[in-house]
Amino acid sequence: MVLNTQEIMKILPHRFPFLLVDRIVELEVGKRVVGIKNVTINEPFFQGHFPGHPVMPGVLIIEAMAQVGGVFAMVTDKIDDGRVTYFAGIDNARFRKPVVPGDVLRIELELTNCRRGLYCFKGKAFVDDTLVAEADLKATFAAK
Repeated sequence: MVLNTQEIMKILPHRFPFLLVDRIVELEVGKRVVGIKNVTINEPFFQGHFPGHPVMPGVLIIEAMAQVGGVFAMVTDKIDDGRVTYFAGIDNARFRKPVVPGDVLRIELELTNCRRGLYCFKGKAFVDDTLVAEADLKATFAAK
């Protein structure tokens, strides 16, 4: 399954400047998902992080992973009753390389467990074929 930005916005409540996934390029229901974030110099966070040496904040890489996981969970559970996914936890986060303007961030999440509406993922983020970040993430559903 492939989703463009407009389709993602029908699933996630996030909007500019906090929508951090541009495309879903692969989604195997119940198994894995791959999302893309095109990192541009126009991102508002680059104004202060860091002037003259722009680097995407690691917490926003994690947030991008969480949003990709949110799309996966909503599509997998076929949620269309007004609930949204919430980021429920993070473990083992590691940042390997900086992400800078012009990079294409490829976010790969693999479902490791799903019980009682709690989704657990192993997440990795790449630029080209270089691992830039990884984390174990959890997501759940809640009313808006």
